[in-house]
Amino acid sequence: MIPAADLVDQVLALSVADHAIVIVTDVSEASLRWANSSMTTNGSSAYRRWTVLSFMDKPDGTSVGVVNSASADAGDIPDLVRASEEAARDAAPAKDAMPLLGGHGDESDWSAPAESTAIEVFSTFTPTLAQQFSGQDRLFGFAHHEVHTTWLGSSTGLRRRWVQPTGSIEINGKRDYGSHTTSAWVGAGTPDFTDLDVNALLADLDTRLGWGAVQRELPAGRYQTILPPSAIGDLLIYMMWSMEGRGAEEGHTAFARQGGTRIGEHLTDIPLTLASDPHARGLEYAPFVTATVSSDLVSVFDNGMPAERAEWIRDGVINALAYPRAHAHEFGATPTVPGENLLLTGGSKATLDEMVSKTERGLLLTCLWYIREVDPASLLLTGLTRDGVYLIEDGAVTCAVNNFRFNESPIDLVRRITEAGQTERTLPREWKDWFNRTAMPPVRIPDFHMSSVSKAT
Repeated sequence: MIPAADLVDQVLALSVADHAIVIVTDVSEASLRWANSSMTTNGSSAYRRWTVLSFMDKPDGTSVGVVNSASADAGDIPDLVRASEEAARDAAPAKDAMPLLGGHGDESDWSAPAESTAIEVFSTFTPTLAQQFSGQDRLFGFAHHEVHTTWLGSSTGLRRRWVQPTGSIEINGKRDYGSHTTSAWVGAGTPDFTDLDVNALLADLDTRLGWGAVQRELPAGRYQTILPPSAIGDLLIYMMWSMEGRGAEEGHTAFARQGGTRIGEHLTDIPLTLASDPHARGLEYAPFVTATVSSDLVSVFDNGMPAERAEWIRDGVINALAYPRAHAHEFGATPTVPGENLLLTGGSKATLDEMVSKTERGLLLTCLWYIREVDPASLLLTGLTRDGVYLIEDGAVTCAVNNFRFNESPIDLVRRITEAGQTERTLPREWKDWFNRTAMPPVRIPDFHMSSVSKAT
């Protein structure tokens, strides 16, 4: 397979478009799966995906043609370049057209080969996990690691390269109590598994399964509820994905208000800051835009644009929305790149256990799933609880309760948070396959809306 840097250079040399951009990503993956306390499958793979973007200047604007490929055959390159150019000639002028960025010379590692992973990456935790297979619980789970090496080159001189490692582990445990079976889930995100404490995960799992020894049925309603980092992370990720400037400016998202957007609106007196930061330690992501398709969040014309820290909420106030350069120019806003990590800070140093100990009566969730949007105008979401909802009484967890369907808007949740604890890295269960890098605190909601009882297990 042709080296990625050479592929970029060949495409740019062949292009007869007014401008061209090439994005190449080499992917290396490894996975491990276990079920019923027995290893079942493992494997690794590697593949390439690459995109040619051709830009054609026309009297009424600039059009773009995009061709994606997974071909490893160098003989396919000329045809794919021609196809991209033909698509650009046939396309209407792009509404997000802006001058392409340039000015970046070759990076020192531009010609370096792709980095890779292998099944050995899991050796840091598999012996400990295997020791638990002979215990009383049935364990199920999945560990996955992937390394993406991306090259971005353009006819304007851009040359950028980034290596993105992404890993996760999920462990689901089932424990039989004779009259019933209880289940619980734990998970963690990691760049390379060297920072993974599987003993802590297994201890947390054991505690949650122990809470399930007693089960009670509760009706739907509004409950004081503690959301652990994973659960609040899933809700706030969806909110961040909805923070597009154009939609708010045009009045059809939850971040719109009469005559403008909700930037500047005060949500909470707790000094919470919700941010995306490409340089956050252990949660790093590419510090530049790589876009193969335009949307209201990103533009192909912004490829190579620096991705900087964005504070979506600052000290409890809505502070920013995502604007590609063209939209920012149109609405007089600041260009802002959507993030690939999400951090909520500004709470106390309280741990989840400490927050539970201060609760007279309430619910402790562990994770959410099947989250869907009900009303874009208010960002009302619905979804289900899963693998453990627990009742807190007099500062202690006393039993497991049934699952619920919930209806909540994450914007309103931020407004109603009465306590936020210590921020820690977490794995969002619902969105982990698309958004792995989060750091969240546990939060207390005085009236979380459990809209109906769910029979899901």
